[in-house]
Amino acid sequence: MNSWVYGVVLGVCGVTAVLLVVDIVRDRAAQDSHFVALAATELVALVQAVWGFVALARTDREVEGVTLVAYLVTMILLPVVGAFFSLAERSRVGTSILLLAVATIAGMELRVIDIWDGAGA
Repeated sequence: MNSWVYGVVLGVCGVTAVLLVVDIVRDRAAQDSHFVALAATELVALVQAVWGFVALARTDREVEGVTLVAYLVTMILLPVVGAFFSLAERSRVGTSILLLAVATIAGMELRVIDIWDGAGA
């Protein structure tokens, strides 16, 4: 996979996290702007997953394929689950749930980098 893909995912997660933290401090519930940012995070996660599946199919390197696929699929599912629980809790806690989902995606992205570079599971 490409390093710019990692950077885009981490960058979008960072911007989304800043937006969410600002509104958590302001004691606001999840708003449309949060879900738009979460949709952007979902989009880059989908692009990375497709890119990762193709790269995994074409590579000759020693890569933990099952672990990599599990991380990529989980990164696709996290924004959806976070949005669901955030809509169920219409308070500041809902915004915190979105922040947790975005932070988890960023952490998993760092692990995907290690797996792809051969650090193992």
